[in-house]
Amino acid sequence: VVALEPERAPTLHSARAAGAPVDVEVGGLAADSLGARRIGAIAWEVGQRHIHEALLLPDEAIRAAQLWLWKELKLAVEPAAALGLAALHSGAYRPQPQETVALILCGANFDPASLA
Repeated sequence: VVALEPERAPTLHSARAAGAPVDVEVGGLAADSLGARRIGAIAWEVGQRHIHEALLLPDEAIRAAQLWLWKELKLAVEPAAALGLAALHSGAYRPQPQETVALILCGANFDPASLA
């Protein structure tokens, strides 16, 4: 499992760096859906066991992926749903040669006018 977070909402990333959940400042494009100030105990425990890598993505990459999904596939998704594609398009995540990658796209918590 590869965890993805916006750079301006680094809840998991900051907890991993500290070795325990910590409070973080949140903001940016996907803060409304990914802007938890602190990771919860259950998510922290599960993440410790199953997350192989945790990556931070800039708002610009998230927005570019969101717009690509709309322009190329006519999929209107909230910024949080575009993180997986942003990681691939930006090169933040590079799959191994025989690796199978699956992206789950969901969420419509955004203003459709922002896709114009």
